[in-house]
Amino acid sequence: MLWVRATRVSGLSAALAVCSLLAGCATGETSTPVDGSGGRSNGRDGSTDSTSSGGHGSGGQGDHTGSGGRFGSGGSDAGGAGLGPAGTGGVTAPGTGGAPGTGGRVTSSGGSDSGGRDGGGGRGDPSGSGGIASGGGRSGGGGAGARGGSSGAGGRGGGGTSGAPPLLKKFVGNIDTRGQIRSDFTMYWNQISPENAGKWGSVEKTRNQMSWSALDTMYQFAKDHHIPFKQHNFVWGSQQPSWLSGLSQADQRAEVEEWIRLFCERYPDTDLIDVVNEPPPHTTPPYVAALGGNGTSGYDWIAQAFKWAHQYCPNSILILNDYNNIEYASDNSHTIDIVNSIKKAGAPINAVGAQAHGCASLSASTVKMYIDKIATQTGLPVYISEYDLNIADDNQQKSVLQSQFPMFWDDTNVKGITMWGYIVGSTWVANSGLITSSGTMRPAMTWLMGFLGL
Repeated sequence: MLWVRATRVSGLSAALAVCSLLAGCATGETSTPVDGSGGRSNGRDGSTDSTSSGGHGSGGQGDHTGSGGRFGSGGSDAGGAGLGPAGTGGVTAPGTGGAPGTGGRVTSSGGSDSGGRDGGGGRGDPSGSGGIASGGGRSGGGGAGARGGSSGAGGRGGGGTSGAPPLLKKFVGNIDTRGQIRSDFTMYWNQISPENAGKWGSVEKTRNQMSWSALDTMYQFAKDHHIPFKQHNFVWGSQQPSWLSGLSQADQRAEVEEWIRLFCERYPDTDLIDVVNEPPPHTTPPYVAALGGNGTSGYDWIAQAFKWAHQYCPNSILILNDYNNIEYASDNSHTIDIVNSIKKAGAPINAVGAQAHGCASLSASTVKMYIDKIATQTGLPVYISEYDLNIADDNQQKSVLQSQFPMFWDDTNVKGITMWGYIVGSTWVANSGLITSSGTMRPAMTWLMGFLGL
């Protein structure tokens, strides 16, 4: 199967236009990693992502790699509880390549819809023969295909208001480059996350003054190119508004809920969300007590954040994201404990995020063992959420990627991979870039593109 390049060429002019818009956007907080008191460097995912409690204290960092696309032929139907937006007619988005999928996003309790954004194309630009159907929300007829527009058998299928949002097709995504989306983005990646623009501290630096412009552009880019958009993040112990610390618990609680609500109202079609990022002991938000503290589960405040995320973004895949959890035994067990505890407390969690910044020195078999342990013991899939390789030597970087990426790709417990930057000199972790700013690929990137059929 090939990840059809033709599906992306038509999107490049649009990408260039988006980049011009981004020139006026904030570039986000960017700086070098900060060492935490726990020992190893703070392998965080932002740029000024300095974390409390010792930064990335005791070990590794995060990973990404994946493939595939997203629309199936079902849709967020509006029958029954009607969570999918109803519409009439529809806007077509012609594309080429890829075969139709048969799944879809069924998210209400009353049956799947019959219209929707039918995508007949492949990964980058699935053609839309339907639109927003009057009976049901969005349905896609094409799978933004894995590794070259293969047919999307599942898309985002599944259903029922009480069930988990259906999974996307496997993808290989990336982030913006210092606040801008390069014109070559969709040549290589079929999912996007904001590096810094989605963090609460970036959006609401001053209370009640929201800065959405950078997020607006990235979200619209994802919608225009029919690729999944992942929000990073809602609740985190770093890069949160400084004014929160001076509020009463009642006001803190109201502000956290408002932040989640406003985001979901503005970006209702967000595909994935890091609801809680790097929970204690890695970082601790200043409003833990306001959200319920430990409570009976030990993590009632985390459960509350997931409940709000589901309430306001009912169609999104909700993720607990952390580092070291597929690198080290103690962090792996801690993630499993948190997930199972908040599930018992009623948290509507759908997946676990594994950053994997620290996988470079580990064997693929070791990393796979920890991934599969999370999936087996929690019953949830894993997303490789911030994968990069801090390796200066070109051949060594290529060798590690050749070993680890196929494992991510082939492991059925891994549902998507997001690389954390790709331009040399503009990545959060040093030596992790894959392409120079002028477009010259390092050997690891050349290999990856060949593996993906690009």
